Amino acid sequence: MSNSVKVAINGFGRIGRMAFRRAYEENQVEVGPKLEVVAINDLSDPANLAYLLKYDSAHGIFNHEVSFYKDESHANVFFPWKELGVKVVLESTGFYLKKELAQDHIDAGAEYVIMSAPAKDDTPTFVYGVNTDKLTPDMHVVSGASCTTNCLSPMLSVIEKKWGVKAGFMTTVHAYTNDQTTLDLIKAKDFRRGRAAAENIVPTSTGAAKAVKLVIPSMAGRLDGIAIRVPVLDGSLCDLTLELKEHGATVEEINALEKAASEGELKGVLGYNTDPIVSRDILGRTEGSIFDATETKVIKTEDGAELVKVFAWYDNEFSYTCQFVRLAKKVASFVA
Repeated sequence: MSNSVKVAINGFGRIGRMAFRRAYEENQVEVGPKLEVVAINDLSDPANLAYLLKYDSAHGIFNHEVSFYKDESHANVFFPWKELGVKVVLESTGFYLKKELAQDHIDAGAEYVIMSAPAKDDTPTFVYGVNTDKLTPDMHVVSGASCTTNCLSPMLSVIEKKWGVKAGFMTTVHAYTNDQTTLDLIKAKDFRRGRAAAENIVPTSTGAAKAVKLVIPSMAGRLDGIAIRVPVLDGSLCDLTLELKEHGATVEEINALEKAASEGELKGVLGYNTDPIVSRDILGRTEGSIFDATETKVIKTEDGAELVKVFAWYDNEFSYTCQFVRLAKKVASFVA
C-alpha cells in the first residue's frame, strides 16, 4: 500500500474493532497517509475476534471478507513491532494508560503510541480539531481522551473563545458500556454499575468534564460533570450548562457561531443539527460532536450575566473512533 504507515492495534475490543473498520474504509477513498493495519494483538480467540469484527449489533455487518490466521512465528516476542515494521500503535486495551507502560511499545520498535482512553498520568491529551495544532513530532505517546471529552470540547471551545466561561457543569446521558452488567452483580468500586444496565437509569461518575482542561487549558478548575447511564446500546447526549464571563450571548448568536464552526475550522469534527432527532439517528455519524441547535437555552442571572445550556449528540463508539483515527493519521504523518 503506497503512502501508508504500518499500524498495530493492541486490544481488539469495541474501539479496537471500530478503529480497524474506520481505517479500512478511509484507506479505500481518502488521500494522505493510510493506516495499514499489519498486526492485531489480543488475548481472545482469533475466531471470535473475526466474528465480532464481521457482525456488530450496534454498527451492522462489516461488508468485506474477514478471515484470520494465528501467527505464532513471534510467540517468544511480547510485541513484535520491530520485526513487522510497525510505526504507530493504537493502544486500545485500556491498560497501557501511563507513559511508562506505553513505553513497552516504543521499546519493542514502534515510534508512536496513541491511547484510546484518558491517560492516568500527564501524557499529552488531544481532541482532534480542537488542540491538535499543539501536537508535535517529539510527542511519542499521546492520548485521544474519551468519547465524552471529544463531544464536549468542540462545542465548548466555540463558546469559550467568544465569551469566556466562569464555570460550568456537564451531564452526559450515556449509553451503557461493557464496564456495567446485564444482571445485578457485585461491583465493588461502584455499586450502581453492578445493576442491570438494560433495565435502569444509572447515575455514575465521569472524568470527561475535568479532562477538558487538558485540551482547553483556560477551563482548568471551571468545569465538572456526572454521567447518567441509560438503557440504550449506543448513542449519547452531552448536556452542558455554562455561566459566561462576557455579557450579550443569545440563542441565535450561539447557534450561528456553532454552525459557522461546523462549516469552517471544525468541519468534520463538529456537526450541526436543526431536526428533532433522537439518539438512534446519530449512530454512525463521523463527527465527534453533533451540536443540537433545537435545544439551546439562555437566561439572564441577577447580575446581568448569561446562563447558557447547550446540547451535543455523539455516537460514543463510532464518533469517537473517527476522531481517534483522525488523530492517528495526524501522528502517522510524522513518519509517512
